[in-house]
This record gives sequence, C-alpha cells and structure tokens, in this order.
Amino acid sequence: MKIAFLSTHPPRQCGIATFNNNLFKAVTTDKSQTFSGSYIIAMDNQSPEEEAYDFPPEVKMVIHQDEPLDYTAAATYINTSGTKACVLQHEFGIYGGNSGHHLLGFINALSVPLVSILHTVLDEPTFMQLSIIREIARCSAKIVVMSQRAISILESVYKVSHEQIKLIEHGVPDLDISNIGTQARTVPLHSLSLLTFGLISRNKGLETVINALPVITAQYPDLIYYIVGKTHPNVLRQSGEEYREYLKHLAKDLGVAKNVVFINEFLNETELFSMLTACTLYITPYLDEAQITSGTLSYAVGAGAAVLSTPYWHAQELLADKRGDFFGFKQSAELAKKVVRLLSHPDELSQMKDKAFQYGLKLRWPNIGRQFILTIEVAVRNKQRKVNTPFAELPAINFAHIQKLTDDTGIIQHARFGMRNLKEGYCLDDNARALLLAVMAFKIDNSSPMLEMLPNYLSYIHFMQRENGLFGNFLSFQREYLDDVGSEDSFGRTIWALGFLIQYSPSKSYREFAQELFGNALPHFLSMKHLRGTSNTLIGVSHYLHTHKQDKKVLEQLNALTDILVQAYQQNHTETWCWYEQKMTYDNAILPLSLLCSYSITGNQDVYAIAMDSLNFLAAETIKHGYLNPVGNDGWYPKGDDMALYDQQAIETMGMVLLYSKAYEITGNTDHLIHMDTCYHWFLGRNSLRLPLYDEETGGCCDGLHKDGVNRNQGAESSLAYLIAHLAVENVMKHHTQAAQLIYS
Repeated sequence: MKIAFLSTHPPRQCGIATFNNNLFKAVTTDKSQTFSGSYIIAMDNQSPEEEAYDFPPEVKMVIHQDEPLDYTAAATYINTSGTKACVLQHEFGIYGGNSGHHLLGFINALSVPLVSILHTVLDEPTFMQLSIIREIARCSAKIVVMSQRAISILESVYKVSHEQIKLIEHGVPDLDISNIGTQARTVPLHSLSLLTFGLISRNKGLETVINALPVITAQYPDLIYYIVGKTHPNVLRQSGEEYREYLKHLAKDLGVAKNVVFINEFLNETELFSMLTACTLYITPYLDEAQITSGTLSYAVGAGAAVLSTPYWHAQELLADKRGDFFGFKQSAELAKKVVRLLSHPDELSQMKDKAFQYGLKLRWPNIGRQFILTIEVAVRNKQRKVNTPFAELPAINFAHIQKLTDDTGIIQHARFGMRNLKEGYCLDDNARALLLAVMAFKIDNSSPMLEMLPNYLSYIHFMQRENGLFGNFLSFQREYLDDVGSEDSFGRTIWALGFLIQYSPSKSYREFAQELFGNALPHFLSMKHLRGTSNTLIGVSHYLHTHKQDKKVLEQLNALTDILVQAYQQNHTETWCWYEQKMTYDNAILPLSLLCSYSITGNQDVYAIAMDSLNFLAAETIKHGYLNPVGNDGWYPKGDDMALYDQQAIETMGMVLLYSKAYEITGNTDHLIHMDTCYHWFLGRNSLRLPLYDEETGGCCDGLHKDGVNRNQGAESSLAYLIAHLAVENVMKHHTQAAQLIYS
C-alpha cells in the first residue's frame, strides 16, 4: 500500500523533519505490513540564493513553501500515482502564506484519505489559525495529537468531534542505551551535569536555569549546564544570535560563565541519546503552559533521563506519576532548590530515571509506528474523506455585530477588526443595506432584533435626502454632511431598500414614510448614467410595483430602466461574451438580477432570455471547481483578458446568492438552489483559499479575500452582505422546504 507523507524532512534541521523521518521508517519497515512505494513530499524553505537541500531518494517531490501552485501540483501527483492515503505533519510555520494557509489548497485538491498530525494546538488561536485547523479537520479522516490536553482543546475551541481525534504519543528512537556510551561526539559530559537541548529561542526560558546556577554551584561548584542546539532559523533571520549572547552575558554577570557550555549544533539522535543518558538532570524551563507537544521532553523520557520541568501542558501529562518533577514558570529559586535536593538524594534521582525509562519503552518508534499503521489502514479501508454538508452547516443568525455598529444616527460604515471605526462615520449605501436586512429579518421572523433598529436606518435615509429628492452619501460621526450628492450606486441601493420596505413593511407608517422618500426621488430614476445605479433602482422599482401594480407612471419608469440594460446587453454581447459591458467589474450579479425582477412584473420573455443568458455566462466564468470565484477588484475582467482572482468582495457574493434565489423563485429549477448554496458557502470557506470570512465569534464578516488571506476588518458593507445572503438562503429553506430537502437530503 503506497502512502504519501507531507512534511519537512532531513537534511532540513527541525524537530518535525526528524519526527517525519522516524515515522516514515517505522511505518515502511514494519515487518507485519507492506508499504512498498511509499514516499515523501518535502517542504522546502530555501531562498533562491541558498543551496538546495540534498533530499534522500524517498523524497519524490518538493513543495517550495511560498509557491501556491506547488501545493496543488503535489496533490495532483498523489491523486494520480496510485497512492492510497496521505499523512500530513502540521505546524503553522512550515507552510507558506498567512499562518500557513497555502496548505489549504493542497488538502482541498487531495482526493485520497488524509491523516493529519497536529504538532501545535493553540487554545487561543487567531482567526486565521482557527480557520486553518478547522479546515484541516474538515478534510481529514483522522486528526492525530500527542496529548490528552490537545484533544480537549480541539473539541472545545475548534469543535472537532471526539470520534475524529486519535491520541498517539510522540515517538522516540529505539536505541540500545547500554551500547550508546557515556559521551557525545562533541564533548564529554561532566559527572554533574544539567542539560537542555533543542532549537534556541526566547520562549525556551533558558535564563531561568542560568539564574538558578549561583545557588546550585555554591554547593556543587563543578556542575555544568549544557545548552545544546542551534538558534531557531526564524529567530536567526530576525535577531541573529542576540538571545544566545544575552545568555552568555547573563552567565558572566552572575559569575557562572564557567558552568555554562553552549554546543551550537543540531545533533543526531544517537548523539542526543548519549547526552540524555549521561546527564544528571534534564531541564525544560519553558515560559508558559501553552506547549501542547514537546519532542525534546519525549526524547528525555524515552532515554530514561531524570527531568525537571515547568508545568506546561505536555509536561504535566508526560511527567505524571513521579516520572519527573516540576518548578514554577520563571521560578529560578524553586528550580535551584529542587536541583540541590535531587543531587543530594541520589536514590530519588535513580527512581525518577527508572520510572521515566519504563514509560519510555512504550514510546519507542516500532510501537508508535504500529499505532499509526492501524490509523492509516482504517482511513483507507473506510475511504474517509470529509466533505461540506450544504444547508446543514448554516450558522445560527447573529446580529450582534450589526447592533454594535449601529447607533442612534445609523450604522457606522467601517470597523477595525471587530470594533467600529468612528473616524469614518456613516454612508448611505450601508444604511440602505441595513434597512434591507432589517426588513428581510422581519419577513422571516417578526420578532427579530433588527426591527428595533429599522427606524435608525430609515431616519438616516430621510436625513440624507435633499430637497430635490437626491441623496447625500457620507456623514461624519459629528453629523456633518461630507458631500452634496452621493454616487449613483448609493442612490440605486437606497431605492432598492425603500421599494423592499414598501412591499414588505412591518407597519403602515413605515410604508407611508418610505413611499414619501421614494416619490421624492422618482424624478431622478432615469438620470442614471451607470448600469449599476440603473440596476439597483430597477430592483427597487419592481418591489414597489408588487404593492402598487396600477401605478402606470412607475411602470413606465420600470420599462425605461429595463430598456437601458437591454440596449447595453445588445450592444456588447457576442457569441462568447454574454455581458452588458466590455469589462466585468463589481456588483456583477445585480445586472441579471434586475432584469429578472423586471420580468417578474412584466413577463417580457425577451428580458427573461437576456437575464438567463447573462446569468449562465456569469456562472460559467465565476463558479468553477465547486466554489465561487467572484471577479476580483484588482484588475476586474476585461473582455478577452484574464479575470482578476483577487481581491474578492463580499457584496459580489451577496449579489450572486440573491440572483440564484430569484432565479429559483421564478423558474423552480433546483439547479439554481445548488448554485445559491455554492455561492453562500464562499462566506464559510468554500472559496479559492478555503478560508471563512464569516466570524462566528463576532457575528461580523471580513472585508475581503486577498491572495494572502482575509482582510480581518469587519465593516458594515461585508457584514451586511453576509447577513443578507444568509437570510436569502434561510428564506428559501423556510418557504421551499421540499425542494431544499430534495437537493440536500
């Protein structure tokens, strides 16, 4: 059975590379199994000017960390090479992109079962980290972790099911300690020695040990503290050897420089085990508890070393039952006291070593490898591959972020992360969208909290309407007008919202107020010079006419607005370009949506045909590979040229959801429901980066999808766009239950 392993790999010097090498050997050399043809896909972090890694023959392909196309190419290689499963080593820093998000392209292109091994599980992840781990879990048959604490965090923070998680402890080399010898290659250990090894960085807390040395060496002046390992590559790039030099100066200032020995090498496992078996005490002085896995600690226990450690998560489990002892974080005095006591009680030291050694026997790689073999076999046998479950994943509606952005004037247009940015004030576009959302929410649930805020948005629109019926757009937080006349887009979106309120008003007073504002603006409907202003206005007019069917004057406006779009389509479309302009830009779905709205009033088949032709063209260009790729605003999509992939905006997706909702309403064709669902899930992570934009914690939506991740600001436009799309889907589920069940059962 051929298995692929994706990881860093020797000769790259890192703990995960060593882990993967050991796992690969344990799995492929197990006598009870045949894994012939198994191979490694190695991560490469070398810059062009650096010498390439000389990988061994089992490495069949290399992914350059910052090259997104390499990830999908690797998935294609696995999918087409007869490989039965993929084993993934995960640590945020070894993959490219924001928090390693390039990896998501790989796992989503993969068609074989995936077993993912998490070397880091954070209890307070960033939005990106949380999103990435959730997506890894969604795509994995099994998630392997190395401690019980990791299981509880995955369940509580990341919402991963208990059944999906497998605990397999960190493996250690299967070496015959009696034949290793008592000294390392580089330096013989003193008879009284403390040891710490691993890549050096400030979070390792090595100064805690050095600060303890004056008390220890006062009683044991010949004791040596060995610090073994190179500086972490990321630290070296950013700060050089600043931390190592700090430690040397600290030792000198404390008068213990002769008691501290640095071995600035990445030692092999035999050398490490030699030092671990020879040292008197092994110490891990990490600075905080949030360390879910420590390979160095596992090695120390596996070698039967006596260990003193701070009580970080992995240590609490691995050193339980007196397999080691603890001292507090940054507590040098407590550490000194513990060291002196153990050195003066060799029987206790011997018992601690024996307990560690006996426990370490079950951590040897042949034992750990068999556990991985069983896990891989189950994944392959069951052909486990988690997939999206449409509609079932619909989060509960949450208006908290919109409530936070709304005050007695209206809705603040921008936010910094999840906090409102008062410096940017208010705009008409967002208050119109907020009014639309409030009415939609009432339409589904007449007790919605949005109903309480509806007057705020309607009052803002009233405040911004000039005597001539046009609208200003921007208002400062100090309630100062910032323009005389707003954009055509803001005008059209306001007419849309007013028309929707007229059709579905919660009360007569709201309808009458909206009709007054609508009527004041009516003389300007045909003065639009741009198609999106025209389209938004047309949608509002169609809603109005559903209530006032006999209003011939407004019906004339609808026909005139429709003709503008029809003529634009006729002038620009060709056999291969079914569009209204020579370039697809923003808010594209609004154009065919407005014609469908017009058709719902007039029944004009020619208008319907144009609407559906352009809808199908838009879908063909933007819905591929099972997810939506709306036209990016970083270059748009000129006819005959390539479409810009980024930056993708939430209003594009909102428009697509509304378009397909309307198309289903008119045609009853359930294909439109499938497309609607596909577009909606762009917000939840079914997009080109496989990252969610909707933030369940805040109830807001990120401001855009960029090539390097998501824009973490959660302004009104994007958050309203998400909620409007959500309610559109919810409305279909409520009023077309049978169709939804037919498609998604």
